[in-house]
Amino acid sequence: MSTRISSEVPLRDDHSGLWGSDVIADMLRALDVQYVALNPGSSFRGLHDSLVNHLHNQSPQMLLCLHEEHAVAIAHGWAKVTRKPMAVVLHANVGLMHAAMAIYNAWCDRVPILILGATGPVDAALRRPWIDSLHTAKDQAAMVRPYVKWDDQPASLEASIAALLEGKLICETTPQGPTYVCLDVRVQEESLKEAPALPEVSRYATPAVPVPNDQDLQALASLLDDAQRPVVLLGRVSHDEADWQARVAVAEHWQAQVLTDIKTGSTFPTNHSLHVGPASFFLSTPQEEAVRQADLIVCLDWVDAGASVSKLNTVAKVVNVTMDHQLKNGWSYDQGQPLFADLRIASTPDACLRALAQRVGLPMSALPSGRTSFSRVGLNPAQQTIDMSQLAAGLHQGLADERVTLVRLPLGWDASHWHFTHPLDYLGYDGGAGIGSGPGMLVGAALALRDRGRLPVAILGDGDTMMGISALWTAAHYRIPMLLIVCNNRSYFNDEVHQEKVAVQRGRPVANKAIGQAMTDPDINFAQLAEAQGLTSFGPITRSQDLVAAISRGICSAKEGASVVIDVRIVASYAQAMSSGMTESTHQSE
Repeated sequence: MSTRISSEVPLRDDHSGLWGSDVIADMLRALDVQYVALNPGSSFRGLHDSLVNHLHNQSPQMLLCLHEEHAVAIAHGWAKVTRKPMAVVLHANVGLMHAAMAIYNAWCDRVPILILGATGPVDAALRRPWIDSLHTAKDQAAMVRPYVKWDDQPASLEASIAALLEGKLICETTPQGPTYVCLDVRVQEESLKEAPALPEVSRYATPAVPVPNDQDLQALASLLDDAQRPVVLLGRVSHDEADWQARVAVAEHWQAQVLTDIKTGSTFPTNHSLHVGPASFFLSTPQEEAVRQADLIVCLDWVDAGASVSKLNTVAKVVNVTMDHQLKNGWSYDQGQPLFADLRIASTPDACLRALAQRVGLPMSALPSGRTSFSRVGLNPAQQTIDMSQLAAGLHQGLADERVTLVRLPLGWDASHWHFTHPLDYLGYDGGAGIGSGPGMLVGAALALRDRGRLPVAILGDGDTMMGISALWTAAHYRIPMLLIVCNNRSYFNDEVHQEKVAVQRGRPVANKAIGQAMTDPDINFAQLAEAQGLTSFGPITRSQDLVAAISRGICSAKEGASVVIDVRIVASYAQAMSSGMTESTHQSE
């Protein structure tokens, strides 16, 4: 992949001396960092200058963002496709505060990001009045330490080099996650007579994923052999085609029913006879029934497996394959509830299933062509409004001939309308359910997909889009082809569902549920907001009969290199599993 995605070429000046930040920039290049997403800040002005005038904005190239949260979200989207870290630079403590939610998303989604912070001089005698004091903290990483894998605040150039190496190595090591290195402005702006030697990066290999031992593989195979009704819960797995084939081969060999969800992306062909659906953010009714009836449940890094299994089936044998226990800490419960298990295997699902398939000698079937596959739902041109099923029908017609990667789906999506038949058909949610992440993740994923022959498409809610709207400027600026469909129901509808639940429980007027939720009077015009940032836009689209034409025009524009937004006015609704799962409460009224 080329690292040149715009015409931003700096003037050359190769006779300007050598500075600490030049060496830090050289280290980023040695670490094979392709992009550095940032919103400018004075605390890393030295590094910024080095990226432009020392490395000439190449390898890595900067991605200018309009908000620190978007910079991390873009790196998150990139990592979901590549499984490699993009670097992000955050301005002092204030930039870190802006980015905190996006870092939490990346942590919960287990994706690697190399985050660089910066601080005013730690030596108080070197601080400028007022501003350096505001931008200096004794322990910046304390704000995010519970949801990064590792952090450091090195006090010398040599220590900074080592910290960058360590940060990248740790974030790439399974289980993956963000790391944070805070660079002292004094170190960046130190004048050097000669550069210290950089480490030989190739000698610092990322640790291999542990493979299950023979005893565990034999125990797993025996449990599967003995099971009459095995069920597999497929959670966080790779986008590798060979891993996909191993999952299919194992399921077919033991005739195991397979459950997937919308949070973790495309993990198994949803049109396969063994797949139990529809997938959702919560278990759907057929999925719950499969878990209840199972005599063996194999959890493969399933998000919150304890909650999904323990309330439905305490009799079946349980196998838990995950390395997520290594990231547990005392601050967050993102790891979910504890899961009882008769067999625990400390490995990744992919490494385990590859080894199991090899042990049994399973043949691997070929993947399909990668064209978009649908469950049949018809478009009704006479319908004067657009609901989620009509949106899906319009997307069917508009995208049927394309190889599409769905980067994100909204909370109200019904997975029965769309099949996933390739590991890049869908990338999953954002990990931490942090509203505002969608636009940035689309930009990052679209950048990673630009040379893969796939059209990046995101279907985002209006609240998510509005909170992250300025992330789209980065896509327009760097000419990143992509298509964003805004499901504009003009409400924070998820919270309407919650307020309706509370009103019913308390015997209060349900009609009041939209107060403080509806984004109307005035309505938000996302097409105009996109156009103002230089994107190609269509809409608002209000009728089913206009939807296919808008999508077709959007595809043509994206194929010509444009970043495209289509504003679609949607009737608010949820799929059944989402509606019941999101509002389920343990605090029932008397």
